[in-house]
Amino acid sequence: MEVSALGLLYIFIMAIFVGFEVISKVPVILHTPLMSGTNAIHGIVLLGGMLVLGMAKPNDWVAILFGFIAVIFGAINVVGGFVVTDRMLHMFKRRKS
Repeated sequence: MEVSALGLLYIFIMAIFVGFEVISKVPVILHTPLMSGTNAIHGIVLLGGMLVLGMAKPNDWVAILFGFIAVIFGAINVVGGFVVTDRMLHMFKRRKS
């Protein structure tokens, strides 16, 4: 089954809108645990971007561009999620007297 670049663009834009709507409905107090819990999803985004880059034809610049963007944003999200989780866990550690 061949997926056109326009179809991939449509899925990408719809995912942006759905993600924004879902995240905007989450209360502010739950954003940190939500970020910590979604590291696996960010890893899947990273893996999907790598697959798109690996399967893209050399002259399909749209797939290469979106794959590159997905890899960059996925990596930023994974690192950011772990940084936030680490900071949150340090809040619960007892201080040595």
